[in-house]
Amino acid sequence: MRNLLLILVCVGLSTCSAVPTLLTQVLTLGELRVVTRNSPISHYVGVDGPMGPEYELARGLADAMGVRLTIYTPDSFDQTLDELVSRRAHIAAAGLSVTSARRRQVDFGPAYQTVRPQVIARSGGRQAGSVEDLVDARIEVIAGSSHAEVLLELRQAHPQLAWQPVQGAEVDELLYRLAAGDIDFTVVDSTEFIVARHIYPDLRVAFDLGEAEQVAWALSRQPGDHSLRERVNGYFAQIEAEGVLAGIFRRYLEPVQEYDYVSTRAFVNHFDSRLPMYRSYFVEAARETGQDWRLLAAVGYQESHWNPQAVSPTGVRGIMMLTQRTATALDVDDRVDPYQSIMGGARYLSMMRERIPERIDEPDRTWLALAAYNIGWGHLEDARILTEINDGNPDSWEDVRAHLPLLTQRKWYSRVRRGFARGWQPVHYVDNIQRYYSILQWMTASERWELPDEDDEAPQYEIYGSVGTAAGAP
Repeated sequence: MRNLLLILVCVGLSTCSAVPTLLTQVLTLGELRVVTRNSPISHYVGVDGPMGPEYELARGLADAMGVRLTIYTPDSFDQTLDELVSRRAHIAAAGLSVTSARRRQVDFGPAYQTVRPQVIARSGGRQAGSVEDLVDARIEVIAGSSHAEVLLELRQAHPQLAWQPVQGAEVDELLYRLAAGDIDFTVVDSTEFIVARHIYPDLRVAFDLGEAEQVAWALSRQPGDHSLRERVNGYFAQIEAEGVLAGIFRRYLEPVQEYDYVSTRAFVNHFDSRLPMYRSYFVEAARETGQDWRLLAAVGYQESHWNPQAVSPTGVRGIMMLTQRTATALDVDDRVDPYQSIMGGARYLSMMRERIPERIDEPDRTWLALAAYNIGWGHLEDARILTEINDGNPDSWEDVRAHLPLLTQRKWYSRVRRGFARGWQPVHYVDNIQRYYSILQWMTASERWELPDEDDEAPQYEIYGSVGTAAGAP
């Protein structure tokens, strides 16, 4: 299958007929081959299989074309363009910056994102405010990345500037080495660091390096053939007009836009020190209730920071902060017993989810259930009624989220059954859980996810090569 593209070309030549266009080759194969990279903002394997903005975009194009999606990662980032040049892949959906050097090898689709290359430093380590401050520093970047190209250009004005291009590494590995003090600086795209700072709270942006860069898909090139590029251009034009493109990136990046150093550092510390003691309980609770253990763990962290002795001024207790009434209904005898609390909280969230109308799909179903877990089912229903009154969609979490704070205003809460409620609380509650859940997914994404058997109907994708949590190169 890997060499079928070349076979098609050879057949075309041997019969003296025109070489099939790239688009024709994809449709004839019934397969769109996409090379990508492991990154929270590109592609990674979550609990339900492949995830990430680039994966969703590639899957959408394959579905629109009516072909199978085969998505894979090369052994190292610097092999990405080679996959296109050798025709082993049709598209590189890998968060690639559009550079003049890359344009000499491949075509590009329309730009769908703008990023800024940023020099990253360690708090308490060597600091820098300009390129001059990087001279004689220990700098590592991904070999073959656009960052290496930028540094090469800057060296014309700063001949003493030196760095180490690292073959086969990912950005996550370089950030780890930076956090450990093994190097002084590395370079990361701004969108990647929005995510990475939640995992490495002691790292900070030193300064922007060079100009902003456009990000686009790279496409295999065939002389005189623009068919694949035109198809990709049309696809992006459609999903941009429909709001799908913005929605995909919003889902992945919005939960981690807010950042607080102290709380992030605490989360990372608790991930290492507290979560291992209770992880098996979250896994068992997830298995019993059919939920993702990472979601349950995110709830537990939001409620108590995984502290089984936690108690609020209102008397709720334990890791999942159950009220006495809820605990009694769930047959939880000891709210500060971590096992009982986690199992009880998981069951209660499952109960809230079951009360959500069946017509509501994920992820809205989960976010609405979490809001009910926090504020109560009745107040959630009141907010949904207010959403409908104001011509919003009561089945959309985004619409309901905008109307929950109205429960604090007399002119609105007087119109619903249960009256006043601190409606801003579930908004912050769900926002925080979304952020913790995203981070937990990224930090545990290297855990193996088994693909279904070939006879199973559903997935129209395959995973080849390595998968993991590592943030990829730009």
